Amino acid sequence: MNIVFLGIDLAKNVFQLCGLNQAGKPVYTKRTGRKELLQTVANIPACLIGIEASTGAFYWQREFEKLGHNVKVISPQYVKPFVRGQKNDGNDAQAIAVALMQPTMQFVPPKNLEQQDIQALHRARQRIVNHRTATVCQIRGLLLDRGITIGAAVSRVRRAVPLILEDAENGLSVRMRRTIAELYDLFNDLGRRINFFDKEIDAVFRQSEACQRIAKVKGIGPKTATAVVAAIGKGTEFKNGRHFAAWLGLVPRQHSSGDKQVLMNMTKKGDKHLRTLFIHGARAVVRVATNNNDGSLHQWVNQLKERRGFNKTTVAVANKNARIIWSMLRNDTEYQAVGS
Repeated sequence: MNIVFLGIDLAKNVFQLCGLNQAGKPVYTKRTGRKELLQTVANIPACLIGIEASTGAFYWQREFEKLGHNVKVISPQYVKPFVRGQKNDGNDAQAIAVALMQPTMQFVPPKNLEQQDIQALHRARQRIVNHRTATVCQIRGLLLDRGITIGAAVSRVRRAVPLILEDAENGLSVRMRRTIAELYDLFNDLGRRINFFDKEIDAVFRQSEACQRIAKVKGIGPKTATAVVAAIGKGTEFKNGRHFAAWLGLVPRQHSSGDKQVLMNMTKKGDKHLRTLFIHGARAVVRVATNNNDGSLHQWVNQLKERRGFNKTTVAVANKNARIIWSMLRNDTEYQAVGS
């Protein structure tokens, strides 16, 4: 048995293994439980292991590497084309192993415990922000149903609701006032929790030299900087800056054939949260450049905005920032602003 490529279909309790030789022929199949998985993998000679990106994937990657294996994490969208026959654990494991063989396969950047901790901060914060947004929408909707309007901004809700609750002449019943008061209390509690995560992220930023370096790029703040470092580390999984920008989904979709090349809106692939942070930062750069034309960056932004419009310019700035950041992380260099 000469296993060169080993595909492992991860699950909660039952794991399916499929080993291929150098020619891609299946030479090993096994189904094992969670408690026996590490011992099973330890009994297999060192090989290249592939697992799908899912909950627990990076944990298993670290554990398998301790056993002497080379482990790669593959996005499920790149495994699906190699599934033969109907979907089951055996076919899935074999598809992972076949995908692992492809010389052009793209892998998910590995993450250590510290990177996962930082990502957990961002994901928890985003979850609470979503809850606060939903709460704000419900407060505004209930009040609008009573003929009272509030602006969409969080700050407007924070200022307006106490005044509405104190106004005895606005027609709200006692029960409705209690309902709005409870929702407003929830709104404030969610805001307090968001502030907690903001402070944690700021602490991570202050302790990371890499984060502080890339935050010198215009449009990149502590949240984007920490999210980037948590997602890609030093960026070794990417061939160049364009590869990283494409991974973020900040490049145009193509629908080309022959001599006809058609570029459409951005692909929106990859990490949605990270891409959103890049877009928000780029939008701020474009807004500032509107009233400031004294640097080469601002001139480039304003000229591009005249030709392509605000939104396309925003994506272009985000793409540019992604390429710059990859270069800085990969080469351990400082940001060099050119006339901006």
